[in-house]
Amino acid sequence: MSPFPRLTARAEKGMRAALYLSIGLGTALVSMVVLSTLMVSVALIGAAGAGLVVLPVNLALVRRWADQERRRTGGFLGRAIPARYRPLPSGFGERLRATLLDPVTLRELAWLGWHIVMGVLLGLFGMVALVGVPSTLLQTALWWMAPDGEPATLALRSVTDWPTALLYGAVQFVVLAALLLWGVAPLARLHATVAAALLGRSRAAQLAERVETLSHTRAGALDAHAAELRRIERDLHDGTQARLVALAMRLGLARSRMGEDPEQAARLLAEAQSGAEEAMTELRQVIRTIYPPVLSDRGLVGAVEALAARSVVPATVSVDDLGAVPASVEATAYHLVAEALTNVAKHAEASRAEISLSRIGGWLRIAVTDDGRGGVAEDGGTGVGGMRRRVAALDGEFTVVSPVGGPTRVEALLPCGS
Repeated sequence: MSPFPRLTARAEKGMRAALYLSIGLGTALVSMVVLSTLMVSVALIGAAGAGLVVLPVNLALVRRWADQERRRTGGFLGRAIPARYRPLPSGFGERLRATLLDPVTLRELAWLGWHIVMGVLLGLFGMVALVGVPSTLLQTALWWMAPDGEPATLALRSVTDWPTALLYGAVQFVVLAALLLWGVAPLARLHATVAAALLGRSRAAQLAERVETLSHTRAGALDAHAAELRRIERDLHDGTQARLVALAMRLGLARSRMGEDPEQAARLLAEAQSGAEEAMTELRQVIRTIYPPVLSDRGLVGAVEALAARSVVPATVSVDDLGAVPASVEATAYHLVAEALTNVAKHAEASRAEISLSRIGGWLRIAVTDDGRGGVAEDGGTGVGGMRRRVAALDGEFTVVSPVGGPTRVEALLPCGS
């Protein structure tokens, strides 16, 4: 393989890292101003409490500035760096106290100190790497334009003729090119990683958020389970149980009429047989809503292909190797696809749909895409909220991308082990 594509990719990576550090030099200088105003407001607290009025404003400024750096650093690292602030209570004093004691505020102040020191130092490296190579070429070509008595300098050496200009220019070019290609990327990565650690949530905060999320999803799962039990009980009570009661009554009447009116008894027995068949049909329908039999007969792939074949909107299915999938995950995936195809038929005004099933590590990914009008809203009676609750019950992830005008993509990630 030719080394040029690799050098080009490394140069692009180095340019991106040098640009990140160079912009960081400017943001570090702004951070000095932000920290200075904060320190002034703290110092003014002793002056008749004047700082108490200015301090909340400056703390809010620190938060906004830190949010800006979260976006910039997250863009460089390729991942979001969300902040989780505690809800502020009402009342000036309580709000100020809550802000000062918020661990996120303390971490942002620590980041300000880090960024002021390292942002300036590493920013200078970034600027040298960013402009060093083109400026070296320019200096080498124009060394002779230096004023008399003030010769041009290349590689920290004075240049007075073309041989020394080409020699020292080549040395400086190699050093700066090496800095751009191999030096600034690790420095930028280190700086961004530390900034992300300070600006992001602590491990304790992440654990607390995880516990809170699991509490909500488990509560939702219990509510959904209770609602499902009520639905099954209602279906059995209003349908199957009523038919079984009527069946028992017909059999009792048939038994009492057997000796007196055999023809009526035979007619009652025929009605009882028909009622028993209808009760069995309804019972099978109730069972199907709990765990579709097609999953047992044909597996998840076959069940989804059957849904696609029955879909009103033409649908295609693409499947990767899924491996072993737990029964609860199969049932959830089946119902998600069924609900999504129903939504496509009822609301999307689409001409086609695509269903994708794939395995990503320990996750099963289900995606349903259509070319309809888009604009799906969870509160628009589309069943998206129910789909989200189904996924949350399994601690999965659910997203809907549906811009106005389409296309719409419904995607779920369900944990199914490694």
